[in-house]
Amino acid sequence: MGASSVAVVPSLADKRPLMTFRVLLIDDDARLFELLQSYLGPNGVHLTNAPDGQKGLQLLDTQVFDAVLLDVMMPGIDGLEVCRRIRAKSNVPVIMLTARGDETDRVVGLEIGADDYLPKPFSPRELLARMRAVLRRASPEAVSEKLSLANIQIDVGKREVRLDGQPVDLTGLEFDILVALVRRAGRVISRDALLSEAGRGDVVVSERTVDVHISHLRQKLGDEQQKLIKTVRGVGYVLSKDEI
Repeated sequence: MGASSVAVVPSLADKRPLMTFRVLLIDDDARLFELLQSYLGPNGVHLTNAPDGQKGLQLLDTQVFDAVLLDVMMPGIDGLEVCRRIRAKSNVPVIMLTARGDETDRVVGLEIGADDYLPKPFSPRELLARMRAVLRRASPEAVSEKLSLANIQIDVGKREVRLDGQPVDLTGLEFDILVALVRRAGRVISRDALLSEAGRGDVVVSERTVDVHISHLRQKLGDEQQKLIKTVRGVGYVLSKDEI
């Protein structure tokens, strides 16, 4: 696998509270490790590389990691078998990486315990969003971020939203979209990018789905006049900074 497995983007840290966590990359592509390290490092990720499955399993036995990035195609023990062995003794979140487009690999990976699945090539930015989303679901305490705007309070770790002190019942995707909007307040986000920021870059989620969830968010947050979440026709959405 070469450098084409990652779509390169500038390695600038996101303008959001820094959340540090340790991640193990099990992949024989040294160039991939270098590219990911250059982007993830400034964003609070301490990345360790294992060049094969056996070394990765050894590191997991001797060190503590918050998440594992696991390539499917490797010499020796393949990623699917490594995932099986990890799940036999640990609940550490696993995101599988692969150059294959075979749906069977994706299904098998998820069935044996992978938490998410990201096909190559991918952008480090989407990978970071996916990791944060997986950590929120697996270990909410690992992402103890609190956000607020106007009369809305968001506890990212507990995945709770309050409006004037009263709890607001949001679906998982509604919550992730709201958090993505707040973190990028004042910046227009396309529908695709919004899903990526929310850690939901799955192709099964359509752009129309985003519109529906934005509509539901507005209703639940009392934003029927669209003063908080504004539509940018033909592009996407922006959360007004004036309301923060």
